[in-house]
Amino acid sequence: MTLIRTIAITKRIIKQILRDHRSLAMIFVAPIIVMSLVGASFNKNPQLLNFVAPALICTFVLFFTFILTGISFLRERSQGTLDRLLTTPVSSADIMLGYSLSFFLFAFIQSNIILFFTIFVLDISYQGQIWNMFCVVILMAIVAVNLGVFISTFAKNEFQVIQFIPVLIVPQIFLSGVIQSIENLPELLQKVSKAFPLTYAVEGLRSIMIDGSNLSEISTQILALCIFAVLFVTLATLTIKR
Repeated sequence: MTLIRTIAITKRIIKQILRDHRSLAMIFVAPIIVMSLVGASFNKNPQLLNFVAPALICTFVLFFTFILTGISFLRERSQGTLDRLLTTPVSSADIMLGYSLSFFLFAFIQSNIILFFTIFVLDISYQGQIWNMFCVVILMAIVAVNLGVFISTFAKNEFQVIQFIPVLIVPQIFLSGVIQSIENLPELLQKVSKAFPLTYAVEGLRSIMIDGSNLSEISTQILALCIFAVLFVTLATLTIKR
């Protein structure tokens, strides 16, 4: 793996996304529209908004990042760009890191829009420090980027990427404490929820924003998100030649 090759791939992907108006709208406009609707929906119940906001932040970071990454990486494969790269001396690790870095840049921007729009525009109440919230959100974005790249290796078109949402995203929304507390789920589903990265992101961010916890107090959740990130990037690297 060489840094020069990785940087070259990263720059090319960044330039390509910047020329794609659909992707730019997904990054900058869609999160604002969605979070504005959330604020309007809970306008008469700010206490409920304060409770659900951490879960919604994590959910939308996962959702938007997964869509952006999965579709963007699929285009690279469908246009033959990835195949051409694989015929060069560039290693799979170079390719994976280059793509991940470029996608993460836009996921970073998007995640910050969601987080700071929720905090400052929707004006929710929170207890913990913003930089602690930022760390959890960025970890969730990293997980989503690597998940999107990995899943896109099994899709042949954009519609198939979308079809993975009911399988991968929707169950996490129902079983990760977004709608109701995990403790209220049947015992079997409580165990299943531990297999989802969104569970740990929601627990961590909610603990910071509602209880005022710091990163050391949610170290279990932080570690779990790091493990998911490493797992997905490893799987994506191994399957990148599909």
